[in-house]
Amino acid sequence: MPATIEHIDFHGHPALRLATAAGARAVVALHGAQVLSWTPPGGEERLYLSPRAVFDGRTPIRGGIPVCFPQFADLGTLPAHGFARTRQWTLSTERCGDDFALVGLTLAADEATRALWPHSFGAELSVLIEDSRLDLELEITNTGDQAFAFTAALHTYLAVREVEQSRLEGLHGFSYRDKIDANRIKRDSGDVLLVEDETDRVYHDVTRPVLLREYDRSLGINAEGFPDVVVWNPWVERSAAIADLPDDGFRRMLCVEAAAAREAVRLPVGEAWWGRQTLVAL
Repeated sequence: MPATIEHIDFHGHPALRLATAAGARAVVALHGAQVLSWTPPGGEERLYLSPRAVFDGRTPIRGGIPVCFPQFADLGTLPAHGFARTRQWTLSTERCGDDFALVGLTLAADEATRALWPHSFGAELSVLIEDSRLDLELEITNTGDQAFAFTAALHTYLAVREVEQSRLEGLHGFSYRDKIDANRIKRDSGDVLLVEDETDRVYHDVTRPVLLREYDRSLGINAEGFPDVVVWNPWVERSAAIADLPDDGFRRMLCVEAAAAREAVRLPVGEAWWGRQTLVAL
């Protein structure tokens, strides 16, 4: 039996349900081109979606994998994380094979985006499930008549059983900007990163995969094109202050994001840039 792609309604939003014969599953909303669920074959849900997430078509959906473009966080004059995550994307590609399912969604500049950011662009997000792998690739094309610069990220909310018992490996030796400590630049000197307090770090020029370990399962996290890795957990006080996150939501999630954040990507007219994040359940 080949893989399937089904058009569904998810909390009132048009969405796509991808499924492979081996048992992998994913749900992708057209709102924000946002992956909201991913379950590897025979496994558990590996993305965190807040039970208080808002599905009103205007508010960013808390959880899954939001697409941050053309601005990451507050690194600019746009609303935090840009506008791509609150826009309706268009389905452009759907393909299935014996063991994979692939969808592509696109977003183009229009009057509303130009009112916020005066550039012409094309964005495409490709989502692939195959075996125990989830692969996302974001491509940005400059379709205008002047060069532009942007920052971007795949803001991946990983589901964890207990964040204090989770270990993130692979960031040893890399420098990072610590937003919690007045944006000071530090160097990671530990063998593993343990989340024991509010954490908001942008690791720079990460050149190797990262591994998330918890109890009897692990998740491999690899990026190409995105030079930075963001690690975020709001912890107790911040979690309680976020309206669309349960007070204890921080215990069940850890964001490990592929990002181009420290230096903006400068894109000449007619050129394209791409970045990819791959998650592998181990």
